[in-house]
Amino acid sequence: MGVEAELIEGGGGIFLVCADGRQVYSKKETGRFPERGEVVRAIRGE
Repeated sequence: MGVEAELIEGGGGIFLVCADGRQVYSKKETGRFPERGEVVRAIRGE
């Protein structure tokens, strides 16, 4: 599986992960950084 990642620098503590045009993780919504493997599981739909 190939992955192409893009880092968009911002400010204000924003940490947002999108895959295939959909949001899969938001630090703003959860109030924390993701745990190990959490983003990958979200992308896979687990």
